[in-house]
Amino acid sequence: MPTTELPFETASWGRRVLALVVDYAACWGVMLLIYGGAWFGNGSLPSLYLMLLFIAESALLMALSGGSFGQLATRLRVVRIDGSGRPLTLLMALLRQVLICLVIPPLVFRPDGRGLHDLICGSATVPLRVPDRGPGVSG
Repeated sequence: MPTTELPFETASWGRRVLALVVDYAACWGVMLLIYGGAWFGNGSLPSLYLMLLFIAESALLMALSGGSFGQLATRLRVVRIDGSGRPLTLLMALLRQVLICLVIPPLVFRPDGRGLHDLICGSATVPLRVPDRGPGVSG
């Protein structure tokens, strides 16, 4: 889909990176709660567990609520580009997160900010908008 035909604005790279850092920090925290400090520096298996936790957490939350913990905390969400605004299916969310862990797909992107992972999954990361409650309505 050409950039000019996207029905939404994509999120900035700064917020996307911040969301990724928040997700990884949350996953590290969970790993520390489960294994304690002993899992640091014990070879590649703990790193694999951390990556699997990241993929599972972010894909599950993405399919259920439209974004990973870090994305929702930084007011982002992932939507289908079909214009429905619905979250990805669990399978597409899993594929998207695996592609992100491969590192290269997010680094190859279009001018609209969507990387290969988004192009393959038919998704885009967008800012989370608060619905306008109209004039005269206070919070």
